[in-house]
Amino acid sequence: TMQSSGHRFRDVEHHPLLAENDSYDSSSSEADMAERVWFIRDGCGMVCAIMTWLLVVYADFVVTFVMLLPSKDFWYSVINGVLFNCLAVLALSSHLRTMLTDPGAVPKGNATKEYMDNLQLKPGEVIYKCPKCCSIKPERAHHCSICKRCIRKMDHHCPWVNNCVGEKNQRFFVLFTMYIALISAHALILCGFQFFSCVRGQWTECSDFSPPVTVILMIFLCLEGFLFLTFTAVMFGTQIHSICNDETEIERLKSEKPTWERRLRWEGMKSVFGGQPSLLWINPFAGFRIRRLLLRTKKGGPEFSV
Repeated sequence: TMQSSGHRFRDVEHHPLLAENDSYDSSSSEADMAERVWFIRDGCGMVCAIMTWLLVVYADFVVTFVMLLPSKDFWYSVINGVLFNCLAVLALSSHLRTMLTDPGAVPKGNATKEYMDNLQLKPGEVIYKCPKCCSIKPERAHHCSICKRCIRKMDHHCPWVNNCVGEKNQRFFVLFTMYIALISAHALILCGFQFFSCVRGQWTECSDFSPPVTVILMIFLCLEGFLFLTFTAVMFGTQIHSICNDETEIERLKSEKPTWERRLRWEGMKSVFGGQPSLLWINPFAGFRIRRLLLRTKKGGPEFSV
């Protein structure tokens, strides 16, 4: 235990006494963070993120060039092509927003005398400090060993998005799992129709590729679609359940007793997705400011914050 300004620090990993809205918010720090692009330099995470994109591109290639373009039904090809590609764009956009959004990182090294004075705590009051990143931990924050930061309402670290899922990017992660599940289901349905069409007719006429190549490409797509659908559908359901119960995955696994006032189910959804229910809830572009991104580029390019 260390003494500082009449307050006591404790090096612990959880149950901090600060409220969620207490943060290290000096104007210089906030301005500095606003000019940064969040990105985790983790080799495993970057490989997984690239694999995610390649698998979506592969599925789009098979659906478009193996199944839809050779089809003799024009409207069948157009409708399914537009739908699948729109879902793919929404899924990859959600992935980017999840990966490049600060999940709610607590500033490093904010356990300073100046910050303590700003908190206006009572003499002798105990607050908690993370011994790994030297920051005062807000309530429900947990330290991520990969991000090397304490993350507010950290749910888990996901290598597929190369980032933590936390207070500020959980919405995008939920959308990512939802859209991946939808395009996986769509791809499986199209594969079923394609196999039926090829078996009923001539294999040489149902695709521009040779029958063996067509079968191999579609089998791989079916395996990918089944695995991704299973994984993302389960993850989507888990995330919605956590949001409605106002409980993160870490808190559930650690069986932590809530020291906070839990939100009602509908209030939890509105706090994550923002405001009253609308189409903005399922729009990964909502809140994206292209002007701010362009200003960062003009100032000399984005700066990676982690």
